[in-house]
Amino acid sequence: MRCKPLVRNILIWAFGLLASLALPTAAEALTPQEQMQIYACRATSSLLLYRGEGFQASYAQRVDTDLAALAAALQSSQQVSDELRKTHQELVTQIRRGVSFGPNEEDVPWAYQRELGKALRDFLLSAHALTGNTAKDELPVKIEYLSVQYLFRSYIGSFELAREHSEQYQGQDERALVPDIDIQLVELNDKDNPAIGKIKTRWGYLKVALNDMNSGVTAMTSSSGRPFAPIMVDRHTRTLTEQLMSLN
Repeated sequence: MRCKPLVRNILIWAFGLLASLALPTAAEALTPQEQMQIYACRATSSLLLYRGEGFQASYAQRVDTDLAALAAALQSSQQVSDELRKTHQELVTQIRRGVSFGPNEEDVPWAYQRELGKALRDFLLSAHALTGNTAKDELPVKIEYLSVQYLFRSYIGSFELAREHSEQYQGQDERALVPDIDIQLVELNDKDNPAIGKIKTRWGYLKVALNDMNSGVTAMTSSSGRPFAPIMVDRHTRTLTEQLMSLN
């Protein structure tokens, strides 16, 4: 008779565990390839802020920190192709070039905007090709990628997408990515995890700015006519993606 309560408790625990596993949760731990994509976007954003916000030393330090994190993720990966190494080196070169240019418009070669964008796209495509991740795994990457696009439009002009890869995030802007991220966040279970609730709240603020990016036009103006807010978007993006990464 004494064993019945014990058996009942074990069964309750087992069913509870199974139920929790069935609920949508955050993605598995990020792979080095996924981390590479995040840090590549962050390093590019830090460069854009460095040049766009008056060459502040704090942003220069962020460039170094982001590139170091990118190199560490590359070093830790067991899946590294020659193409990945090549595109990584080109991205680092273009970012370092951007840091070295003077403050005047004539100090920056006219083709640099295109070259920086291409270097980032090529690296992201190379890293993405080595992953077997699901859409949910890409949440932090997609948000960082949107932030890069926003900072491009805020400071130097339109970001050219990888149009030949329109089925992947590298070929998409806010018109596809924001609704996609909305759907993925809705699937996350926030009933038993207040952290996910905070993530959804922060995303609600951030997506207002991202939706205002106005990528469908060549003019560097927002859809609402309000000034761009790159510092705010960058701050919310970093906090949000850190929160998502901490769930893994």
